[in-house]
Amino acid sequence: MQTIRRFLADESGATAIEYGLIAAGIALAIIAVVNNLGVTLNKKFTSISTSLK
Repeated sequence: MQTIRRFLADESGATAIEYGLIAAGIALAIIAVVNNLGVTLNKKFTSISTSLK
């Protein structure tokens, strides 16, 4: 019975899940910024390439 009480009171798994969700959110934000930066750089280099021709 004591083991079951300890198991139900243990919140370390919930903390790990929260950290995982935070890391996933940060990763999505980084992916969005890098993707947007790549599109912007591609447009800039295309513009430079066309102006040099």
